[in-house]
Amino acid sequence: MAENKTKPTSVEVTEFIESVDHAGRREDAKVLDALFRRVTGEEPQIWGPSMIGYGTYHYKYDSGREGDFLRTGFSPCKAKHSVYLMGGYCEDVTAKRNEELLAKLGKHSRGKSCLYINKLADINLNVLEELVRVNWDAMNRVYPPV
Repeated sequence: MAENKTKPTSVEVTEFIESVDHAGRREDAKVLDALFRRVTGEEPQIWGPSMIGYGTYHYKYDSGREGDFLRTGFSPCKAKHSVYLMGGYCEDVTAKRNEELLAKLGKHSRGKSCLYINKLADINLNVLEELVRVNWDAMNRVYPPV
């Protein structure tokens, strides 16, 4: 069975954020880091080349594949910030709450468990904080911390 390619690294989070090329994206990343730390109470880790993750969980699929991944986090990508909200992916009640909150968030796009934001000025940060909290709580219910 193949191993996960995305794993925690030893890169320092503050160092990584300071290395973000675009000044606006770098400043947004500092705001996001503070928001995620406040909601999760976790110290972040860099996963792979560019993901800032808060907390970890262990998953195991019916196929037998298993591994560890970040509970929540974000990546200050070149085009847009990617915010990882896995709670709605694994719990219907959270998926419904996500829909309600996303309607109030502001300008964004989405994937299955990713939220894409061009810049924080385009969204309501209080709504984003609630989204992170709702998904963090769901992940803790579905995958209780050890």
